[in-house]
Amino acid sequence: MTDLRITIDDTIARIEPGAPTEPGEPTEPSDPDTAGLYGPKSEAWALNREAMLLLGAGPRALLLQLAHPQVAAGVADHSDFRADPWARLDGTLRSYLRIVYGTRTAAHAEIRRLNALHATITGPSYRARDPELSLWVHATLVDSTIVVADRWLERLSQERRARYYAETIPIGRAFGIPADLLPADLESFEAYVADAIGPDGPVLVGPLARELADVVLHPPLGPVAPFLAGLPAWAYAWTLWPSVGLLPTSVRAGYGLRWGVAERVVAAWLVSAWRLWRPLLPTGLRSMPQALAADRRLRDG
Repeated sequence: MTDLRITIDDTIARIEPGAPTEPGEPTEPSDPDTAGLYGPKSEAWALNREAMLLLGAGPRALLLQLAHPQVAAGVADHSDFRADPWARLDGTLRSYLRIVYGTRTAAHAEIRRLNALHATITGPSYRARDPELSLWVHATLVDSTIVVADRWLERLSQERRARYYAETIPIGRAFGIPADLLPADLESFEAYVADAIGPDGPVLVGPLARELADVVLHPPLGPVAPFLAGLPAWAYAWTLWPSVGLLPTSVRAGYGLRWGVAERVVAAWLVSAWRLWRPLLPTGLRSMPQALAADRRLRDG
Protein backbone atom coordinates (compact mmCIF):
# COMPACT_ATOMS: atom_id res chain seq x y z
CA MET A 1 0.00 0.00 0.00
CA THR A 2 2.91 2.36 0.74
CA ASP A 3 4.31 1.94 -2.78
CA LEU A 4 0.85 2.51 -4.27
CA ARG A 5 0.44 5.70 -2.25
CA ILE A 6 3.77 7.11 -3.40
CA THR A 7 2.95 6.33 -7.03
CA ILE A 8 -0.47 7.97 -6.87
CA ASP A 9 0.73 11.07 -5.06
CA ASP A 10 3.69 11.56 -7.40
CA THR A 11 1.48 11.12 -10.46
CA ILE A 12 -1.20 13.54 -9.33
CA ALA A 13 1.37 16.11 -8.28
CA ARG A 14 2.12 16.66 -11.96
CA ILE A 15 -1.32 18.11 -12.73
CA GLU A 16 -0.81 21.49 -14.30
CA PRO A 17 -2.78 24.49 -12.95
CA GLY A 18 -5.71 25.85 -14.95
CA ALA A 19 -5.72 28.75 -17.35
CA PRO A 20 -3.96 31.95 -16.33
CA THR A 21 -5.96 34.13 -14.01
CA GLU A 22 -7.60 37.18 -15.55
CA PRO A 23 -8.05 40.43 -13.57
CA GLY A 24 -10.99 40.18 -11.21
CA GLU A 25 -11.22 36.37 -11.38
CA PRO A 26 -10.57 34.01 -8.44
CA THR A 27 -6.91 33.37 -7.77
CA GLU A 28 -5.24 30.13 -6.85
CA PRO A 29 -4.86 29.83 -3.05
CA SER A 30 -1.39 29.73 -1.59
CA ASP A 31 -2.13 26.39 0.11
CA PRO A 32 -2.05 23.68 -2.59
CA ASP A 33 -4.09 21.31 -0.42
CA THR A 34 -6.96 23.79 -0.35
CA ALA A 35 -6.97 24.13 -4.14
CA GLY A 36 -7.40 20.39 -4.65
CA LEU A 37 -6.05 18.44 -7.60
CA TYR A 38 -7.39 20.76 -10.31
CA GLY A 39 -7.84 24.21 -8.81
CA PRO A 40 -10.49 26.93 -9.32
CA LYS A 41 -9.15 27.98 -12.75
CA SER A 42 -9.39 24.50 -14.24
CA GLU A 43 -11.85 23.30 -16.84
CA ALA A 44 -12.75 20.45 -14.51
CA TRP A 45 -14.07 22.90 -11.90
CA ALA A 46 -15.94 24.89 -14.53
CA LEU A 47 -17.64 21.95 -16.25
CA ASN A 48 -18.47 19.60 -13.39
CA ARG A 49 -20.21 22.15 -11.16
CA GLU A 50 -23.39 22.22 -13.28
CA ALA A 51 -25.89 19.87 -11.63
CA MET A 52 -27.93 19.28 -14.79
CA LEU A 53 -24.82 18.39 -16.78
CA LEU A 54 -23.81 15.70 -14.31
CA LEU A 55 -27.35 14.32 -14.23
CA GLY A 56 -27.05 13.90 -18.00
CA ALA A 57 -23.44 12.72 -18.06
CA GLY A 58 -23.98 10.13 -15.31
CA PRO A 59 -26.50 7.90 -17.11
CA ARG A 60 -24.66 8.28 -20.42
CA ALA A 61 -21.32 7.28 -18.90
CA LEU A 62 -22.91 4.34 -17.07
CA LEU A 63 -24.57 3.03 -20.24
CA LEU A 64 -21.26 3.31 -22.08
CA GLN A 65 -19.49 1.43 -19.29
CA LEU A 66 -22.06 -1.38 -19.29
CA ALA A 67 -21.69 -1.69 -23.06
CA HIS A 68 -18.30 -3.30 -22.37
CA PRO A 69 -19.10 -6.97 -21.60
CA GLN A 70 -16.44 -7.31 -18.89
CA VAL A 71 -17.57 -4.16 -17.10
CA ALA A 72 -21.18 -5.34 -17.24
CA ALA A 73 -20.15 -8.69 -15.74
CA GLY A 74 -18.29 -6.99 -12.90
CA VAL A 75 -21.25 -4.73 -12.08
CA ALA A 76 -23.68 -7.65 -12.14
CA ASP A 77 -21.49 -9.89 -9.96
CA HIS A 78 -20.27 -7.41 -7.37
CA SER A 79 -23.16 -5.05 -6.62
CA ASP A 80 -26.88 -4.95 -5.91
CA PHE A 81 -27.30 -2.78 -8.97
CA ARG A 82 -30.53 -4.42 -10.09
CA ALA A 83 -32.28 -3.75 -6.79
CA ASP A 84 -30.89 -0.28 -6.12
CA PRO A 85 -29.10 1.43 -9.03
CA TRP A 86 -29.39 4.74 -7.14
CA ALA A 87 -26.82 3.57 -4.61
CA ARG A 88 -24.21 3.01 -7.32
CA LEU A 89 -25.01 6.30 -9.04
CA ASP A 90 -24.84 8.18 -5.75
CA GLY A 91 -21.60 6.50 -4.73
CA THR A 92 -19.98 7.11 -8.12
CA LEU A 93 -21.05 10.75 -8.19
CA ARG A 94 -19.84 11.45 -4.64
CA SER A 95 -16.52 9.76 -5.32
CA TYR A 96 -16.03 11.60 -8.61
CA LEU A 97 -16.83 14.99 -7.10
CA ARG A 98 -14.58 14.34 -4.11
CA ILE A 99 -11.69 13.85 -6.51
CA VAL A 100 -12.59 16.97 -8.51
CA TYR A 101 -13.54 19.39 -5.72
CA GLY A 102 -12.06 17.94 -2.55
CA THR A 103 -8.78 18.99 -1.01
CA ARG A 104 -5.69 17.25 -2.29
CA THR A 105 -5.65 15.14 0.86
CA ALA A 106 -9.27 14.06 0.39
CA ALA A 107 -8.81 13.37 -3.33
CA HIS A 108 -5.66 11.30 -2.76
CA ALA A 109 -7.47 9.27 -0.09
CA GLU A 110 -10.45 8.65 -2.38
CA ILE A 111 -8.25 7.42 -5.23
CA ARG A 112 -6.43 5.06 -2.86
CA ARG A 113 -9.78 3.79 -1.54
CA LEU A 114 -11.10 3.10 -5.03
CA ASN A 115 -7.92 1.35 -6.12
CA ALA A 116 -8.06 -0.90 -3.05
CA LEU A 117 -11.76 -1.61 -3.65
CA HIS A 118 -11.28 -2.43 -7.32
CA ALA A 119 -8.44 -4.82 -6.47
CA THR A 120 -11.05 -7.09 -4.86
CA ILE A 121 -13.37 -7.12 -7.91
CA THR A 122 -12.40 -10.09 -10.04
CA GLY A 123 -14.24 -12.78 -11.96
CA PRO A 124 -13.67 -15.54 -14.51
CA SER A 125 -13.47 -13.07 -17.41
CA TYR A 126 -12.55 -9.74 -15.82
CA ARG A 127 -10.39 -7.92 -13.31
CA ALA A 128 -11.44 -4.39 -12.33
CA ARG A 129 -7.83 -3.23 -12.09
CA ASP A 130 -7.15 -4.44 -15.65
CA PRO A 131 -5.62 -1.34 -17.30
CA GLU A 132 -7.77 -1.82 -20.42
CA LEU A 133 -10.99 -1.82 -18.36
CA SER A 134 -9.77 1.08 -16.22
CA LEU A 135 -9.09 3.06 -19.38
CA TRP A 136 -12.60 2.44 -20.75
CA VAL A 137 -14.30 3.46 -17.49
CA HIS A 138 -12.08 6.55 -17.28
CA ALA A 139 -12.82 7.39 -20.93
CA THR A 140 -16.61 7.19 -20.46
CA LEU A 141 -16.47 9.78 -17.68
CA VAL A 142 -14.20 12.15 -19.58
CA ASP A 143 -16.05 11.80 -22.89
CA SER A 144 -19.49 12.18 -21.30
CA THR A 145 -18.48 15.37 -19.51
CA ILE A 146 -17.25 16.91 -22.77
CA VAL A 147 -20.22 15.74 -24.86
CA VAL A 148 -22.93 16.81 -22.41
CA ALA A 149 -21.32 20.20 -21.69
CA ASP A 150 -20.90 20.81 -25.40
CA ARG A 151 -24.53 19.98 -26.20
CA TRP A 152 -26.31 21.27 -23.11
CA LEU A 153 -24.22 24.19 -21.88
CA GLU A 154 -22.26 25.84 -24.66
CA ARG A 155 -20.21 24.86 -27.66
CA LEU A 156 -16.75 24.09 -26.30
CA SER A 157 -13.77 25.27 -28.27
CA GLN A 158 -11.12 22.76 -29.25
CA GLU A 159 -8.75 24.50 -26.86
CA ARG A 160 -11.10 24.00 -23.90
CA ARG A 161 -11.68 20.36 -24.82
CA ALA A 162 -7.96 19.74 -25.09
CA ARG A 163 -7.25 21.52 -21.81
CA TYR A 164 -9.88 19.51 -19.97
CA TYR A 165 -8.58 16.23 -21.34
CA ALA A 166 -5.00 17.16 -20.38
CA GLU A 167 -6.22 17.80 -16.82
CA THR A 168 -7.60 14.26 -16.59
CA ILE A 169 -4.44 12.45 -17.72
CA PRO A 170 -2.77 12.36 -14.27
CA ILE A 171 -6.01 11.03 -12.78
CA GLY A 172 -6.04 8.19 -15.28
CA ARG A 173 -2.42 7.41 -14.40
CA ALA A 174 -3.30 7.40 -10.69
CA PHE A 175 -5.92 4.74 -11.38
CA GLY A 176 -3.27 2.45 -12.81
CA ILE A 177 -3.52 3.17 -16.53
CA PRO A 178 0.06 3.01 -17.89
CA ALA A 179 1.41 5.94 -19.88
CA ASP A 180 1.80 3.90 -23.05
CA LEU A 181 -1.90 2.95 -22.94
CA LEU A 182 -3.42 6.27 -21.90
CA PRO A 183 -4.00 8.55 -24.93
CA ALA A 184 -1.48 11.38 -24.85
CA ASP A 185 -3.76 14.13 -26.16
CA LEU A 186 -7.36 14.89 -27.12
CA GLU A 187 -6.95 13.73 -30.71
CA SER A 188 -5.59 10.36 -29.59
CA PHE A 189 -8.32 10.08 -26.98
CA GLU A 190 -11.12 10.70 -29.50
CA ALA A 191 -9.56 8.10 -31.82
CA TYR A 192 -9.43 5.61 -28.94
CA VAL A 193 -13.15 6.10 -28.14
CA ALA A 194 -14.09 5.75 -31.81
CA ASP A 195 -12.08 2.53 -32.14
CA ALA A 196 -13.47 1.10 -28.89
CA ILE A 197 -17.09 1.41 -30.03
CA GLY A 198 -16.27 0.53 -33.63
CA PRO A 199 -17.05 -2.81 -35.33
CA ASP A 200 -13.75 -4.35 -34.22
CA GLY A 201 -13.61 -2.74 -30.78
CA PRO A 202 -14.13 -4.41 -27.38
CA VAL A 203 -17.31 -2.47 -26.62
CA LEU A 204 -20.21 -4.62 -27.77
CA VAL A 205 -23.64 -4.44 -26.13
CA GLY A 206 -24.72 -7.90 -25.01
CA PRO A 207 -27.77 -9.40 -23.27
CA LEU A 208 -26.43 -8.66 -19.78
CA ALA A 209 -25.78 -5.02 -20.71
CA ARG A 210 -29.31 -4.70 -22.06
CA GLU A 211 -30.72 -6.18 -18.86
CA LEU A 212 -28.74 -3.73 -16.71
CA ALA A 213 -29.57 -0.82 -19.02
CA ASP A 214 -33.26 -1.45 -18.39
CA VAL A 215 -32.55 -0.80 -14.70
CA VAL A 216 -30.67 2.41 -15.57
CA LEU A 217 -33.47 3.74 -17.76
CA HIS A 218 -36.35 2.49 -15.59
CA PRO A 219 -34.90 2.62 -12.07
CA PRO A 220 -37.09 1.57 -9.15
CA LEU A 221 -38.26 4.72 -7.39
CA GLY A 222 -38.86 3.06 -4.02
CA PRO A 223 -35.30 3.51 -2.67
CA VAL A 224 -35.38 7.31 -3.21
CA ALA A 225 -39.10 8.12 -3.10
CA PRO A 226 -41.20 5.41 -1.40
CA PHE A 227 -44.43 7.27 -2.15
CA LEU A 228 -43.70 6.84 -5.89
CA ALA A 229 -42.80 3.16 -5.67
CA GLY A 230 -45.87 2.11 -7.63
CA LEU A 231 -45.43 4.59 -10.47
CA PRO A 232 -45.19 2.82 -13.85
CA ALA A 233 -41.88 3.18 -15.66
CA TRP A 234 -43.39 4.90 -18.70
CA ALA A 235 -44.47 7.79 -16.47
CA TYR A 236 -40.88 8.91 -15.82
CA ALA A 237 -38.65 7.11 -18.35
CA TRP A 238 -38.90 10.09 -20.71
CA THR A 239 -36.80 12.21 -18.33
CA LEU A 240 -33.72 10.20 -19.39
CA TRP A 241 -34.29 10.59 -23.12
CA PRO A 242 -31.87 13.54 -23.37
CA SER A 243 -29.08 11.27 -22.08
CA VAL A 244 -30.11 8.49 -24.46
CA GLY A 245 -29.91 10.96 -27.34
CA LEU A 246 -26.27 11.69 -26.55
CA LEU A 247 -25.17 8.06 -26.81
CA PRO A 248 -23.15 7.08 -29.89
CA THR A 249 -25.54 5.78 -32.54
CA SER A 250 -24.00 2.30 -32.57
CA VAL A 251 -24.28 1.93 -28.79
CA ARG A 252 -27.88 3.17 -28.74
CA ALA A 253 -28.74 0.70 -31.49
CA GLY A 254 -26.97 -2.10 -29.60
CA TYR A 255 -29.22 -1.46 -26.62
CA GLY A 256 -32.25 -1.49 -28.92
CA LEU A 257 -33.36 1.94 -27.70
CA ARG A 258 -35.93 3.82 -29.73
CA TRP A 259 -34.88 7.23 -31.04
CA GLY A 260 -37.82 8.33 -33.09
CA VAL A 261 -39.69 11.59 -33.48
CA ALA A 262 -41.30 11.46 -30.02
CA GLU A 263 -38.00 10.82 -28.24
CA ARG A 264 -36.22 13.54 -30.19
CA VAL A 265 -38.94 16.14 -29.58
CA VAL A 266 -39.22 15.45 -25.86
CA ALA A 267 -35.44 15.44 -25.39
CA ALA A 268 -35.08 18.74 -27.28
CA TRP A 269 -37.89 20.26 -25.22
CA LEU A 270 -36.28 19.25 -21.91
CA VAL A 271 -32.86 20.58 -22.90
CA SER A 272 -34.34 23.83 -24.28
CA ALA A 273 -36.35 24.37 -21.09
CA TRP A 274 -33.23 23.92 -18.97
CA ARG A 275 -31.24 26.33 -21.12
CA LEU A 276 -34.05 28.87 -20.83
CA TRP A 277 -34.29 28.66 -17.05
CA ARG A 278 -30.59 28.27 -16.29
CA PRO A 279 -29.64 32.01 -16.49
CA LEU A 280 -32.55 32.84 -14.18
CA LEU A 281 -31.54 30.40 -11.46
CA PRO A 282 -29.16 31.46 -8.66
CA THR A 283 -25.77 29.80 -8.87
CA GLY A 284 -26.45 27.98 -5.63
CA LEU A 285 -29.45 26.17 -7.12
CA ARG A 286 -27.81 24.97 -10.30
CA SER A 287 -24.39 24.04 -8.84
CA MET A 288 -23.40 20.79 -7.19
CA PRO A 289 -23.03 21.10 -3.38
CA GLN A 290 -19.43 19.85 -3.60
CA ALA A 291 -18.54 22.71 -5.95
CA LEU A 292 -20.14 25.26 -3.63
CA ALA A 293 -18.29 23.76 -0.67
CA ALA A 294 -15.01 24.11 -2.58
CA ASP A 295 -15.85 27.76 -3.34
CA ARG A 296 -16.44 28.42 0.36
CA ARG A 297 -13.22 26.60 1.25
CA LEU A 298 -11.25 28.88 -1.07
CA ARG A 299 -12.89 32.02 0.32
CA ASP A 300 -12.26 30.95 3.89
CA GLY A 301 -8.70 29.92 3.04
